[in-house]
Amino acid sequence: SSRNSVSFFSSVSSQSSNPHTDRATKMPPMETLEPLAPRTEKPAKKARLDKVPDPEFAEKDHIPLTTHADAFGVDPVPVSWGHPDPAVRAPVICTVRHTSQRNAIGAHQGSYCVYTGLAVAAKKLDPDYVPNLKLTSPVFKIGPHPSWSDPKKIAALDPFGHLVTECYSDWLEKGWDIRPTIAVTQAHIDLPECKEAIRNGRLKSDGKILLPSGQSICSKAAIEPVWYLPEIARRFQTTEQNLRQSIFRMTNGMYPELITRPDIKIFLPPIGGLTIYIWGDPDTIPDEDIELTCRVHDECNGSDVFGSDICTCRPYLTHAIEECIKTAQNGGCGIVIYYRKEGRSLGEVTKYLVYNTRKRQVGGDSAENYFSCTEQVAGVQDTRFQALMPDPLHFLGVTKIHNFISMSDMKYDAIVGSGIKIVNRVEIPPEMVPDDARVEITAKVFHGYNAGEAYKNIGEDELKATKGREYAYDGKVDGEGKD
Repeated sequence: SSRNSVSFFSSVSSQSSNPHTDRATKMPPMETLEPLAPRTEKPAKKARLDKVPDPEFAEKDHIPLTTHADAFGVDPVPVSWGHPDPAVRAPVICTVRHTSQRNAIGAHQGSYCVYTGLAVAAKKLDPDYVPNLKLTSPVFKIGPHPSWSDPKKIAALDPFGHLVTECYSDWLEKGWDIRPTIAVTQAHIDLPECKEAIRNGRLKSDGKILLPSGQSICSKAAIEPVWYLPEIARRFQTTEQNLRQSIFRMTNGMYPELITRPDIKIFLPPIGGLTIYIWGDPDTIPDEDIELTCRVHDECNGSDVFGSDICTCRPYLTHAIEECIKTAQNGGCGIVIYYRKEGRSLGEVTKYLVYNTRKRQVGGDSAENYFSCTEQVAGVQDTRFQALMPDPLHFLGVTKIHNFISMSDMKYDAIVGSGIKIVNRVEIPPEMVPDDARVEITAKVFHGYNAGEAYKNIGEDELKATKGREYAYDGKVDGEGKD
């Protein structure tokens, strides 16, 4: 049969070789790669569970290369994504111990899952180890909110991801290995800018939100991405099949189950997650009459951590934290959502290549060519897109933001388009913009970022006139002097 080009339960044992090696170069074009159809009609699986099933455990010496929906023994736990009852929704199962019953593609811990493989290879971690979650429950309450049962509002995280020990205790007691994808805790944040703000009178210590030492007290939640593929595809205005094939192609075939398991609709992608920081009482967040200040910030290691002055990232972040603290001190709540989307989700290597291009181009670093330099290196200006960005806001129950500390039109449009109202948009104060970052702010405002009062006069003349710092690179510009 032509279907035998890929076995129904492709696998390799510790004693056998890979049976697909000789056929690796004969893969058909992506447009012809479609999920395998079942050989015979099978009874439809139940949409929900009447009771907790018995767990089945994978054998250590059996390593599946991929699985197929109609293979013998494959019985994923059914998931009703968007159902408000976690017992009916069912847990996300994506651990290595329940191969035949997994209902998600990928692995826990995002990109860090590779390190667990290293730990197993180094014999530092037992692959069958099950975490002790007894003392890990959230230290403050989040939800449930009406948005949790609306896939159009939450499809990039598991809203029950922090409630594993509460909602699925009967599963855990039965031996299931279910991992939280959200952890909720508290922290003291120690920022030099907050100490400076106290000295300069911008902030005042109240001993509750902001201590005399300059430390602020906040609640926080770490979130791993959990994607519900049908809704992800809808948001990107494509088909689920095209989404699966595109991810499969661009990860060099990393997740064959994206192709072979169309019955599994959940994917834990190998990307960075996000962290939510909350100043004030989280219980006030859904109340539209209580002031809410918010910034959604995308990671910039160079600026956020090391203070690089080529962009406005850290100054804008610390300004947002100050505004969140003020709002909390006035009885409201402040939120900062910190996404791991380094270099506009293109990565730090690409970002630094763009920096070099900007500084070495004819005429030097200019606001006029700010975006074209990124396209020249990466082929695209930005891969953050923001279509998935509002999900953590809906997870928190946000329906109205009084002060949005951002000038980004993409973020504003995504949030408002998801049904959340925004009252005020707050730009970064001009005095906080580093000299070398004026290229960035000028280019962004000219091309559509919210200017506010502070930047409303930026026009084409200023765009052409704004130049960045020149670097004394050794040698000639790449390609200079060549025929």
